[in-house]
Amino acid sequence: MILVSACLLGETCKYDGGSNLCPQVIGYLQGRDYIAVCPEALGGLPVPRPPAELQGGDGESFWAGKAAVVNRRGADVSAQFAAGAEAVLQICRAHAVELAILKESSPSCGSSRVYDGSFCHKAIAGSGVCAALLRQNGVPVVSEKTLPGAEDEPSQKHIEP
Repeated sequence: MILVSACLLGETCKYDGGSNLCPQVIGYLQGRDYIAVCPEALGGLPVPRPPAELQGGDGESFWAGKAAVVNRRGADVSAQFAAGAEAVLQICRAHAVELAILKESSPSCGSSRVYDGSFCHKAIAGSGVCAALLRQNGVPVVSEKTLPGAEDEPSQKHIEP
């Protein structure tokens, strides 16, 4: 089973009410079983919502208690990001997820880079809150930019979490 950021499939769950539709991800999922999730929505954040960024580090720092997720208005939304990440981890466990394809640069889903918390579109190396938690629990995480090209099984099934 593959877990995928719902925004990559065209679901309008992005902070601004849009999506990050990625035809490469849709093509990769053809013939594969997958579950689409939005950690931020699962954590109780609305769509649309103010943009949020990690401050004080990345997702690893967040889980170590050294970073927080703050939205552009200055509100700490760390609890919602943590709740969403934990909900995604439970979905992974319940469905034996073997790979997560998550949206790069997202404060939840970034797999190798996230924005630095200045809201100036400056990226730093690191992972988002959800990506870090999944990796800490043995779930391999890639982004739409580092998606492997392997081919397998022919029967596609989309499962609602």
